[in-house]
Amino acid sequence: MDALTEMSGAMRADEPGCVGYEVLRSTDAEDRLLLIETYVDQAALAAHRETPHFKAILEKRVIPLLEDRVRHHYSPALSLR
Repeated sequence: MDALTEMSGAMRADEPGCVGYEVLRSTDAEDRLLLIETYVDQAALAAHRETPHFKAILEKRVIPLLEDRVRHHYSPALSLR
């Protein structure tokens, strides 16, 4: 979780295209996490994947620990905000 907290700080400081970053923990399996990231557009998401902090934190420290990794991409359909 420390690496994800570090990632959040780096994203907040260096990625104006990231408008949301949330980490949820499963109530059924404590070791299962869901990351919800929101970007202003696809270019911001692509830029995120090229940042030094993505490469150093996610690719080198987080992803190797994962049992599996499933990514889904969504676009806004309805907002209650």
